[in-house]
Amino acid sequence: MTEAWDAAVEAQIRGAMQRGEFDNLAGMGKPIPGRGMPYDESWWIKSFLEREKLPSDLLLPTPLQLRRRVEQVPDEVRDLPTEQSVRAFVGQLNAQIVAWLRNPDGPRVAVRPVNADEVVRRWRAERARPEVTATTTAPATTAPATTVAPARRARRGWWLRWHRRR
Repeated sequence: MTEAWDAAVEAQIRGAMQRGEFDNLAGMGKPIPGRGMPYDESWWIKSFLEREKLPSDLLLPTPLQLRRRVEQVPDEVRDLPTEQSVRAFVGQLNAQIVAWLRNPDGPRVAVRPVNADEVVRRWRAERARPEVTATTTAPATTAPATTVAPARRARRGWWLRWHRRR
Protein backbone atom coordinates (compact mmCIF):
# COMPACT_ATOMS: atom_id res chain seq x y z
CA MET A 1 0.00 0.00 0.00
CA THR A 2 2.84 2.43 0.78
CA GLU A 3 4.42 1.71 -2.61
CA ALA A 4 1.18 2.65 -4.35
CA TRP A 5 0.98 5.79 -2.22
CA ASP A 6 4.60 6.75 -3.01
CA ALA A 7 3.99 6.18 -6.72
CA ALA A 8 0.87 8.39 -6.67
CA VAL A 9 2.75 11.21 -4.88
CA GLU A 10 5.68 10.97 -7.30
CA ALA A 11 3.25 11.10 -10.23
CA GLN A 12 1.67 14.28 -8.87
CA ILE A 13 5.08 15.89 -8.34
CA ARG A 14 6.21 14.99 -11.89
CA GLY A 15 2.93 16.38 -13.29
CA ALA A 16 3.38 19.66 -11.38
CA MET A 17 6.98 19.95 -12.63
CA GLN A 18 5.84 19.44 -16.22
CA ARG A 19 3.15 22.10 -15.83
CA GLY A 20 5.79 24.51 -14.46
CA GLU A 21 4.25 24.97 -11.03
CA PHE A 22 7.69 24.90 -9.38
CA ASP A 23 9.20 27.54 -11.68
CA ASN A 24 9.96 31.03 -10.32
CA LEU A 25 9.38 30.20 -6.67
CA ALA A 26 10.50 32.77 -4.08
CA GLY A 27 14.05 31.99 -2.95
CA MET A 28 14.80 29.76 -5.94
CA GLY A 29 18.53 29.58 -6.57
CA LYS A 30 19.35 31.35 -3.30
CA PRO A 31 21.10 29.71 -0.36
CA ILE A 32 19.03 28.75 2.63
CA PRO A 33 19.55 31.47 5.25
CA GLY A 34 21.60 30.40 8.24
CA ARG A 35 23.07 27.37 6.51
CA GLY A 36 26.42 29.03 5.82
CA MET A 37 29.54 28.93 7.92
CA PRO A 38 29.64 29.04 10.88
CA TYR A 39 26.56 26.89 11.26
CA ASP A 40 23.87 28.32 13.52
CA GLU A 41 21.36 25.78 14.83
CA SER A 42 18.77 28.41 15.70
CA TRP A 43 18.77 30.19 12.32
CA TRP A 44 15.12 29.34 11.73
CA ILE A 45 14.03 30.80 15.10
CA LYS A 46 15.93 34.01 14.42
CA SER A 47 14.49 34.31 10.92
CA PHE A 48 10.97 33.71 12.29
CA LEU A 49 11.41 36.47 14.89
CA GLU A 50 12.72 38.87 12.23
CA ARG A 51 9.98 38.01 9.74
CA GLU A 52 7.18 38.33 12.29
CA LYS A 53 8.80 41.38 13.95
CA LEU A 54 8.70 39.78 17.41
CA PRO A 55 11.04 40.80 20.24
CA SER A 56 13.78 38.33 21.08
CA ASP A 57 12.80 38.63 24.76
CA LEU A 58 10.14 36.01 24.09
CA LEU A 59 12.90 33.39 24.03
CA LEU A 60 14.00 34.18 27.58
CA PRO A 61 12.77 32.10 30.51
CA THR A 62 10.06 33.67 32.66
CA PRO A 63 12.27 34.96 35.51
CA LEU A 64 14.57 36.74 33.08
CA GLN A 65 11.61 38.24 31.23
CA LEU A 66 10.31 39.55 34.56
CA ARG A 67 13.73 40.98 35.49
CA ARG A 68 13.91 42.75 32.15
CA ARG A 69 10.42 44.21 32.66
CA VAL A 70 11.40 45.43 36.15
CA GLU A 71 14.43 47.19 34.62
CA GLN A 72 12.20 48.84 32.00
CA VAL A 73 9.58 50.14 34.48
CA PRO A 74 10.87 53.77 34.53
CA ASP A 75 10.75 53.97 30.73
CA GLU A 76 7.31 52.37 30.53
CA VAL A 77 5.64 54.56 33.17
CA ARG A 78 7.21 57.81 31.98
CA ASP A 79 4.38 58.65 29.57
CA LEU A 80 1.49 57.43 31.71
CA PRO A 81 -0.92 60.28 32.45
CA THR A 82 -1.89 59.71 36.09
CA GLU A 83 -0.51 58.33 39.32
CA GLN A 84 -3.37 55.81 39.33
CA SER A 85 -2.27 54.44 35.95
CA VAL A 86 1.32 54.13 37.22
CA ARG A 87 0.14 52.20 40.27
CA ALA A 88 -2.05 49.99 38.06
CA PHE A 89 0.91 49.19 35.81
CA VAL A 90 3.13 48.34 38.80
CA GLY A 91 0.31 46.30 40.34
CA GLN A 92 -0.07 44.24 37.18
CA LEU A 93 3.68 43.60 37.01
CA ASN A 94 3.79 42.67 40.70
CA ALA A 95 0.91 40.23 40.16
CA GLN A 96 2.93 38.49 37.45
CA ILE A 97 6.02 38.40 39.71
CA VAL A 98 4.04 36.97 42.65
CA ALA A 99 2.46 34.34 40.37
CA TRP A 100 5.93 33.26 39.26
CA LEU A 101 7.22 33.24 42.86
CA ARG A 102 4.41 30.89 43.86
CA ASN A 103 5.19 28.41 41.06
CA PRO A 104 8.74 29.09 39.89
CA ASP A 105 9.94 27.48 36.69
CA GLY A 106 13.13 27.95 34.77
CA PRO A 107 16.41 29.10 36.28
CA ARG A 108 16.58 30.36 39.83
CA VAL A 109 16.84 34.12 39.43
CA ALA A 110 16.06 36.61 42.18
CA VAL A 111 12.97 38.58 41.18
CA ARG A 112 11.25 40.79 43.71
CA PRO A 113 8.03 42.78 43.42
CA VAL A 114 8.43 46.44 42.52
CA ASN A 115 7.83 49.12 45.17
CA ALA A 116 4.91 51.12 43.75
CA ASP A 117 5.57 54.12 46.03
CA GLU A 118 9.16 54.38 44.79
CA VAL A 119 8.05 54.17 41.15
CA VAL A 120 5.44 56.90 41.73
CA ARG A 121 8.04 59.08 43.51
CA ARG A 122 10.39 58.78 40.52
CA TRP A 123 7.50 59.35 38.12
CA ARG A 124 6.58 62.59 39.93
CA ALA A 125 10.20 63.75 39.96
CA GLU A 126 10.50 63.03 36.23
CA ARG A 127 7.35 65.03 35.49
CA ALA A 128 8.41 67.94 37.71
CA ARG A 129 11.78 68.26 35.99
CA PRO A 130 11.67 70.98 33.32
CA GLU A 131 12.21 69.85 29.76
CA VAL A 132 15.65 70.66 28.39
CA THR A 133 15.46 72.32 25.00
CA ALA A 134 18.01 73.65 22.56
CA THR A 135 17.29 77.26 23.64
CA THR A 136 18.00 76.67 27.33
CA THR A 137 21.60 76.57 28.41
CA ALA A 138 23.26 75.78 31.70
CA PRO A 139 24.84 78.69 33.54
CA ALA A 140 28.55 79.02 32.86
CA THR A 141 29.36 79.68 36.51
CA THR A 142 28.55 76.20 37.76
CA ALA A 143 31.52 74.39 39.19
CA PRO A 144 32.19 70.86 38.00
CA ALA A 145 30.77 68.29 40.35
CA THR A 146 33.29 66.09 42.07
CA THR A 147 32.28 62.79 43.47
CA VAL A 148 34.08 60.99 46.21
CA ALA A 149 33.93 57.25 46.01
CA PRO A 150 32.85 55.67 49.29
CA ALA A 151 35.53 53.71 51.07
CA ARG A 152 35.21 50.02 50.31
CA ARG A 153 35.39 47.59 53.14
CA ALA A 154 37.98 44.97 52.52
CA ARG A 155 36.42 41.55 52.08
CA ARG A 156 38.30 38.95 54.00
CA GLY A 157 37.60 35.35 53.28
CA TRP A 158 37.60 32.54 55.78
CA TRP A 159 40.88 31.29 54.35
CA LEU A 160 42.68 34.50 55.33
CA ARG A 161 41.39 34.27 58.88
CA TRP A 162 42.39 30.61 59.04
CA HIS A 163 45.90 31.28 57.73
CA ARG A 164 46.43 34.12 60.21
CA ARG A 165 45.63 31.82 63.13
CA ARG A 166 48.32 29.37 62.10
